[in-house]
Amino acid sequence: MTEHVLDNAAQTDPAFGCAPDDRSLDQLLASGFILLDKPAGPTSHQLAAWARDLLGLDRLGHGGTLDPFATGVLPLMAGRCMKITNKILKHRKSYIAVFRFKTVPDEEELASTMATLSGRIYNVPPEVSAVKVQVRTRTVHAFEHLDQDGKDMVARITCDAGTYIRTMARDMGLMLNTPVELKELRRETSGRFGLEHCVTMDQLADAVWLWKECGQEDALKAMVHPTEKLLVDAPRCQIKDSAVAALAHGAPLLRPGLVTMPDGVKKGKELLVTSMKGEAVGYVKLKADAQDVIAMVDGEVARPSMVLMDTELYPRRWPTKP
Repeated sequence: MTEHVLDNAAQTDPAFGCAPDDRSLDQLLASGFILLDKPAGPTSHQLAAWARDLLGLDRLGHGGTLDPFATGVLPLMAGRCMKITNKILKHRKSYIAVFRFKTVPDEEELASTMATLSGRIYNVPPEVSAVKVQVRTRTVHAFEHLDQDGKDMVARITCDAGTYIRTMARDMGLMLNTPVELKELRRETSGRFGLEHCVTMDQLADAVWLWKECGQEDALKAMVHPTEKLLVDAPRCQIKDSAVAALAHGAPLLRPGLVTMPDGVKKGKELLVTSMKGEAVGYVKLKADAQDVIAMVDGEVARPSMVLMDTELYPRRWPTKP
């Protein structure tokens, strides 16, 4: 996506805000995320509650529920980062699954069944799911046979968010005319993050102990990532320091406040707004096509749909009543 620079002379004041990677630990915990390698046993909700109590935070939740028996990548969102939970829930996921067949299936029939369960499929949530049970479609981008030992098959599944692998096991059994059980499930990736980016609950607990008991925050700080790292794929525009505080307080975005604007974003679509230091200010909904905004000189171009920035980080540049 081409980005147009609308004001080459714009500069940012180093006295206010900072690059996301330069934030303090307290700032990261106020709006950041931790990538956890979930163990088998506890629910995703229980792990989020344990982490919240461990860190002494008021607000911390999880993004992308894993069943208790499942393991793997589970983002934990802290503070203002929780606002974007619904956005990261839409990220593509990949899993390693172990399926157990009651009887060993024919190789050709199994390959045909797996091909049928690839692409756009109907995926009805199981009755044990927390969501409403209704027919819906999801895209399975890849269903790969990795290994087989008798009745047990290991497969990799790359799919849309919200795809129920347990449902795929049930459907596979119906098509093969033999019950199929999902024995193990491990989430390898969530969006652009994989298991190599994750920490365990034990590692998190050790890092918190070093921080609270020894005053050593480096280990914990390395585990808490700025919210912006979850938003790298979002179309975005950049704004001047003078517009940051106004937008953070819910004011409309005006054309003179823009520094850059991407091509191709249509009227009514959401756009991520960042400061000149790369800080996520929030999301706005465009009132005109991007090309029309670029051609404007003044006037309102967008209204905020979500604010992510602390209102006190940048100074107000508008007059206040005495």
